[in-house]
Amino acid sequence: MTDRIDVVGIGNALVDVLSHQTHEFLAAQELTPGAMTLIDTERAESLYAAMGPAVEISGGSAANTLVGVASFGGRAAFVGRVADDELGRVFGHDIRAAGVDFRAKPASGGQPSGRSLIIVTPDAQRTMNTYLGAAAQLGPSDVDHELVARAQVLYLEGYLWDEPDAKAAFRLAARTAHDAGNRVAFTLSDAFCVDRHRDEFMELVESEVDVLFANEAEITSLYEVDEFDDALQRVQHHCEIAALTRSERGAVVVARDEVHVVDAHPVAAVVDTTGAGDQFAAGFLFGLTHGYHLGTAARLGALAASEVIGHLGARPGVSLADLAAPVLSD
Repeated sequence: MTDRIDVVGIGNALVDVLSHQTHEFLAAQELTPGAMTLIDTERAESLYAAMGPAVEISGGSAANTLVGVASFGGRAAFVGRVADDELGRVFGHDIRAAGVDFRAKPASGGQPSGRSLIIVTPDAQRTMNTYLGAAAQLGPSDVDHELVARAQVLYLEGYLWDEPDAKAAFRLAARTAHDAGNRVAFTLSDAFCVDRHRDEFMELVESEVDVLFANEAEITSLYEVDEFDDALQRVQHHCEIAALTRSERGAVVVARDEVHVVDAHPVAAVVDTTGAGDQFAAGFLFGLTHGYHLGTAARLGALAASEVIGHLGARPGVSLADLAAPVLSD
């Protein structure tokens, strides 16, 4: 197929609003540390008012991953929904400026563009409170079948499963990708998201997903086991490739009979873990779509994750291609 791209992602188009706060703030606001909670308009306004000084950065899990793919030098495209408002224009400008193809026209009327209010505590953990807004209106009609068919990998986020229309778009896009002979990659997104949709996620992993991304909490939650190794044994038989991250303990990639253990990449100081999993997926998908060994792809993922946790925000602050050059020249 001519004019191939590496990765096309479908996900929630959000603007992240990040603020450093204490654990006491979380308790006062009755927030669950480390969780992603869906909130309504009233809650979004009241929490934003309580947060104080904040930084606004375009985000969204899948969108962050695609920005990372582009930063490595890959060809990436994103499908998501924003409103015709200030945050929608900010999101569109930022993702295009990062080198990602984003064709969606802002929606007129309806709900405003989505945003995620992210509290970063002194331990660098992020607690997300997400108002989906226009992003929640993503549906089958938003799927760009020509774009999906051109991509080596279709990348989908678990958060899509929280809305019925987005779920339908997910399944439709996956069929288009497989009909074109392409891979479908899926990230579990959040352990609380897994808790909400465990049975359906299990069915997806066993029947529709070729490449699975998850962290330790998410994969053990999926299989309802206490030990990572038990989950590893299970997932090894359910999809082609599983790339599982373990924070400071690095990552494990399994592909049928292959197992690759990769150390975490050194980082001077952990400032904000927002986006670590998104950027690991970016590095891994770049390596996978450019023909690198799975172990090398995982090293690229670890490298990207280490870069993003060293600063506030979920997208790379420097060129990942430049950072990766020494890894790829080994």
